[in-house]
Amino acid sequence: MTEKPTALDIEATAPLSEKTQAYFDLCQEKLGMVPNVLKAYAFDEAKLRAFTDMYNDLMLAECELSKLEREMIAVAVSSVNRCFYCLTAHGAAVRELSGDPVLGELMVMNYRVADLSTRHRAMLDFAVKLTERPAEILDADRQGLRDAGFTDRDIFDIASVAAFFNMTNRVAAATDMRPNHEYHSMAR
Repeated sequence: MTEKPTALDIEATAPLSEKTQAYFDLCQEKLGMVPNVLKAYAFDEAKLRAFTDMYNDLMLAECELSKLEREMIAVAVSSVNRCFYCLTAHGAAVRELSGDPVLGELMVMNYRVADLSTRHRAMLDFAVKLTERPAEILDADRQGLRDAGFTDRDIFDIASVAAFFNMTNRVAAATDMRPNHEYHSMAR
């Protein structure tokens, strides 16, 4: 039985392009699945491309933030927003990248109780404040990140990752997007 990625009945009007099918095949090969978020966007290849281009740039491209740090931001933001899809998928990524299943679970439940470095706590506090109270972000908040060792470029990247997950969390909530079952057992 094929799992339905969202509660919406939106069908693609055309078959997947060769490029998109190749991308889905690569996901299947590397991950053992095509993430449901990709299936959810597949009804419109322009939207899928926009989503994957932004995701790949923010989460996978070279930058000073480690992949683990970016996944930690995704989980902290998704925890505030109670996004089942992203907590499941990105919680698995934190478990895998950190090699620490307990850290992954603590991040999902409440990052504040995890044994984090001063740098990581500052990063996540900023991302959560940006999620909960964006109008209250002040230079003191940016300075707190600088004091923790982040550059201004890093601050832009932290804000961009947090903003992206706020957007995707809302789309996931509105569509009742469900994570692939495989995420639940990863890196445990």
